[in-house]
Amino acid sequence: MEHNWDFSAVFANKALLLMGLQNTVILGAICLVLGLFFGMFVGMARYSRNPVFYWPSTAFVEVFRNTPVLVQIVWFFFAFPIISPFDINAFTAATLGLTLNTTAFSSEIYRAGIQSIDKGQWEAAKALGMGYGEQMRRIILPQAVKRMIPAFMNRAVELMKMTSLASVIAYGELMHQAKTISTIEFNPIEMYTAVALLFFALIYPAAIAVQHFEKRLAARG
Repeated sequence: MEHNWDFSAVFANKALLLMGLQNTVILGAICLVLGLFFGMFVGMARYSRNPVFYWPSTAFVEVFRNTPVLVQIVWFFFAFPIISPFDINAFTAATLGLTLNTTAFSSEIYRAGIQSIDKGQWEAAKALGMGYGEQMRRIILPQAVKRMIPAFMNRAVELMKMTSLASVIAYGELMHQAKTISTIEFNPIEMYTAVALLFFALIYPAAIAVQHFEKRLAARG
């Protein structure tokens, strides 16, 4: 079956698509920053031997790592307002779902990075009279973060792709804008092709940067 490609509707609605792309970047950036920030504390709690910190953080990580992000977003949008006194709009629901999922995955990156540091570093810091928090802040994390950066960059790439899931709750990101336009213009092939190209243009440079950074780290040993 032949198809006559016509991208005129794509160009005619480029303002809406660019607005969706902007919303995609905003959502992804906010969720990445919040996820990495909170993930640091959850990761340290997962590494702790204190059960008060270890078990709640472990439960959090297992729940959000082992349930689909789509389910989490939909739950926050439809279910959370029913059991809480708060009204949740589409942006807030998407932010909660993606941020908490990113927090769970990034916490494991932090935990693995901390575990990769030789025990001698801990012992040396302890011998200098440093407490646990000071050991983390001054000795362990500065070394561990360098090893975590490629994993964090890969996570950022994955997160940017997952923002498209927010379209199911009608948040005006790129995928939702394209779906709305294609319904009006009856051109799903061209519209979703344009979306794929926009995502590729957004994500591919980041993926190349990840590969380049990993090669530089490998060269430095």
